[in-house]
Amino acid sequence: MSGFVSFVSSGPGDPELLTVKAVKRLEEADVVLFDDLSSGPILSHARPDADLIGVGKRAGRPSPKQDHVSRVLVEYAQANLRVVRLKSGDSGMFGRLEEEITALRAVGVPFEIVPGVTAASAAAAAAGIPLTRRLTARRVQFITGADVTGDLPPDVNMAALADPLATTVVYMGKRTFAGLAARLIEHGLPGDTPAMLAEAVSTPAERLERYTIQSLAAHLQTLETSTPALIFYGPLAEPET
Repeated sequence: MSGFVSFVSSGPGDPELLTVKAVKRLEEADVVLFDDLSSGPILSHARPDADLIGVGKRAGRPSPKQDHVSRVLVEYAQANLRVVRLKSGDSGMFGRLEEEITALRAVGVPFEIVPGVTAASAAAAAAGIPLTRRLTARRVQFITGADVTGDLPPDVNMAALADPLATTVVYMGKRTFAGLAARLIEHGLPGDTPAMLAEAVSTPAERLERYTIQSLAAHLQTLETSTPALIFYGPLAEPET
């Protein structure tokens, strides 16, 4: 069997943030299975005769089941095709990479992982802030704001999340941040801790808005939008003065 799967990280949306290797794999692929956030101009790098198949998942919308995506991935690879599984951001960050790798390993399909720019790095760059700072943010933590049910995971480490000397980035957390913020304050993080909402990072619709964790929680309780977003809070959520 000569089929091969490349898990290609497409970055947060700006096609100029693709790596050279990502572009090369897209140009070589017979089939591209892409997430919703990896579509648009990024797919222009695929061959004109390549099969482009949308398999993205979005909260609150009908989406392909994970077992179906894994099965399709295996089937194309077993047909001796070069397959790109195009994932948004960095493929190893809060995606379903592990499930898909497990499916390939179970049938002996070879694969590679092409890393990319995760949305947190792109958002920090757009905001003009570093993710670490020598005296006030020696640690960075990326967390998911939603488990498989869409709720805040019940086993989050609140002591770590309420650390005032850490930069915390919450992926997929708009719907649950109000509850998280209340728990953060209960665990000693001041309500006026700086926060930033980063929506549609590195796309023409990008928006970066400054808040405190308390005011952002109140804002998100009234906000109705499906725009992908990250939440930053801690000493790096505002520019150094």
